[in-house]
Amino acid sequence: MRVATVVGARPQFIKMAPVSRELRKHFEEIVIHTGQHYDYEMNRIFFEQLNIPEPDYYLGVGSGSHGYQTGEMLKKIEEVLVREEPDIVLVYGDTNSTLAGALAAVKLHIKVAHVEAGLRSFDKRMPEEVNRVLTDHVSDYLFAPTETAVKNLHNEGIDDGVYLTGDVMYDALLHNIRIARKESRILTELGLKPKEYLLATVHRAENTEGRERLERIIGAFIESGELIVFPVHPRTRKYLGAYGLIDEVEKARNVLMIPPVGYLDMLVLEENARKILTDSGGVQKEAYFLKVPCITLRERTEWAETVEDGWNLLVGAEREKILRAIREFEPRGETYTYRFGDGKTSERIVKALLGG
Repeated sequence: MRVATVVGARPQFIKMAPVSRELRKHFEEIVIHTGQHYDYEMNRIFFEQLNIPEPDYYLGVGSGSHGYQTGEMLKKIEEVLVREEPDIVLVYGDTNSTLAGALAAVKLHIKVAHVEAGLRSFDKRMPEEVNRVLTDHVSDYLFAPTETAVKNLHNEGIDDGVYLTGDVMYDALLHNIRIARKESRILTELGLKPKEYLLATVHRAENTEGRERLERIIGAFIESGELIVFPVHPRTRKYLGAYGLIDEVEKARNVLMIPPVGYLDMLVLEENARKILTDSGGVQKEAYFLKVPCITLRERTEWAETVEDGWNLLVGAEREKILRAIREFEPRGETYTYRFGDGKTSERIVKALLGG
């Protein structure tokens, strides 16, 4: 059997790595890279570090509005699927690449498998929420990372084809954290000491495509006085420049802006941070796995378990809430419920695809 894997953004490369290793023991895999992330540090370095097979197709879609990007992907993915005739199309997460891959497949009557099915933030203003809901409702195999995700699908009337598998990002972290500790030199390169800095990432449209929210977040970073390491996403850098904020950040003595980093360096930065500030779903999870307090720059999250366990605090883009969390937030006791699997998620996914 042939499986076409559609990826296009950094988190999907990470999720794909452990699944692809297992998948290729039993299936022929065709990798379709949409080109949603095209910056080297956001793209090629992940393939190199994670030993992911080279894409069979690179579509080079690049950036653009949601409608344009999704439409271009849909058209180009369809052309590949017609040529290759896979039995299953495998998609990951909640990006425009995810939705385009699922729609292209279902319209050609090809089965769709969705890794990270059932996640919900219950905020349809987020493009990611729309992508994940629509993808789930056209999928044949729904690989849910948590019991909460299974319940979300059930509440929407989706019960057939649902598998509680655990989280592939947990598989990836368990495999790569030991490699990262040995190979990464990022702390030395940046002159950092463990637990003496905070780590921040900001990239979501809700926080970047409007001056007010981004200005409040950046203002809180600067006002905190804490050393904050800030790998800057290309989209965020563009908007910092457009809003006239980049000079303010560069002049701040406590905010260290650096280019995006590879996966291994990011794991080391996360593990050694005293706290993490982020609007990334993947970083929220990695913080939880690594037992690092996480301050989430959103009003809602699809990873409710991290909040329920007390390791994650939602603060939105409110300056005072961010500052208070930087000063005061600590996890409640030692509550730590491993609800994300046992590191064998990829095996369960492939077993389900084999009909087991």
